[in-house]
Amino acid sequence: MKTFVALALGAALVAAGAAPSHAADIRVGFTLDALTLDPANHRKRETQTILRNLYDGLLTRDAKMNVVPELAESIRQIDATTYEFKLRKGVKFHNGDPMTAEDVKFSFDRLTKENAMGGQTSPRKSLLGPLKDTVVVDSHTVRMVLSASWPILPAMLPFQEVVSKKFVEANGSDALATMVNGTGPFKLVEWRKGDAVIMERFNDYYGGAAAIPPVGKACVDRVIFKVIPENASRVAALLSGDVDIVNELPAHTVKQVEANANTRVMSVRGTRSFYLALNTKTAPLNDLRVRQALAHAIDKKLLIDRILGGHATAINAILSPDAFAFDASLSGYAHDAERAKKLLADAGFKDGIDLTLDTEGAQKETAEAIAAVARRGGFRIRVVVSEGSQLQTKWLTKKEAGAGEMFFSSWGNGSLDPYDIFDPTHMSGARGNSSGYSNPALDKLLTDGAAELDQAKRAALYKQAQAIIARDVPYVYLWVPADLYGVSKRLSGWKPSADSRINLHDACVK
Repeated sequence: MKTFVALALGAALVAAGAAPSHAADIRVGFTLDALTLDPANHRKRETQTILRNLYDGLLTRDAKMNVVPELAESIRQIDATTYEFKLRKGVKFHNGDPMTAEDVKFSFDRLTKENAMGGQTSPRKSLLGPLKDTVVVDSHTVRMVLSASWPILPAMLPFQEVVSKKFVEANGSDALATMVNGTGPFKLVEWRKGDAVIMERFNDYYGGAAAIPPVGKACVDRVIFKVIPENASRVAALLSGDVDIVNELPAHTVKQVEANANTRVMSVRGTRSFYLALNTKTAPLNDLRVRQALAHAIDKKLLIDRILGGHATAINAILSPDAFAFDASLSGYAHDAERAKKLLADAGFKDGIDLTLDTEGAQKETAEAIAAVARRGGFRIRVVVSEGSQLQTKWLTKKEAGAGEMFFSSWGNGSLDPYDIFDPTHMSGARGNSSGYSNPALDKLLTDGAAELDQAKRAALYKQAQAIIARDVPYVYLWVPADLYGVSKRLSGWKPSADSRINLHDACVK
């Protein structure tokens, strides 16, 4: 395990002083409001994006997805199950209290201990795997003790933030839902639920990760996350100059944004894999030949070019090309409509087959395009649109046999480690296993891969796992889209990150 040591950078601090007119504001047109302001009580990327401007973590990632120290000064692995963190000195919470090892222990106990959040257990507990205890060594040293070997702990820590023990004990755990006392570059001014999250620069900020220059206070006076769910409204706000960044820029608007004199498009390959979950428990998709036929019937290249404007990368298994242990040599199912028809005939469907495909409203157009393409391979697919909560219950909570046939869905992999996406979607009975797939041989490979310290051996285990799922086709693996952003040309110092974070510490405006 590498030791991450903070670089001693003599970076000048940004001059203090807020402009009364708030000329130095950054306004983000954002798809979704935060679910909560409590960093331990959600499992939503959009909420994480907002909170990561208010709170910092022990470790973070740079724009190239490298893990680097943030509130930690260094990390070292003592043995297979123990990691030690030296904390920065001089870090303050927004109310002026110093951050110490007690705050770190309190934060991670709150994340991992049963009923530690005022009687509630954190929904983020599973993101820390076998973390058993966080031990205070001294005021600026903590050790994390695991119950089993888990080499990806550093990769998972950028998802977790540190809260103030004193603040939570004084105000109660529930208070963090609406109150913020973090160590991040911005502090909360106001949360107008459903409308905007308004932040202002924290002038006593310690400077942020030393490995991500410039180090110092935020460049701008204020940041406003303006909630604009509708794509057209979000793009219009960018083009009119009302916002400086919009996320989830629709592919069909790229040319329009690029043609505007004051805006540009920025992109990065994302970390979310899209797929069709196939109900492997009941007929007809419990027949491997039918699943193989569907994989052959779908022309991924055509769909990426026509629907996604070319802004996606096709995949043959669950992992992104940027993920650890990705197998570039893995052969998928080439588009072959005649081969699809032959497989269907062999399975007893010489006249084709009728299926239903569940999807959310936001993905309706893509789901219908998939259905249209698959028709040439003998599949007559009816697209059924439902709300996300209904689909969650149908495909992930109840997992009732026969409740559905196909589900157009996706799973994020912000750590770019197989554990973070392979286990929840393919392990028998796992919370994200919407296909109902179960294979003991795969389960063993994933279990061994999560604990293996030798990186070469670990990669080999995950490559075997990829070969198994490519053969068994519990999902039709589709693509990893690029994350597209519309950006004002008055903005500088910001780059999109593959984990979907919008880190505005270093962003400036003219």
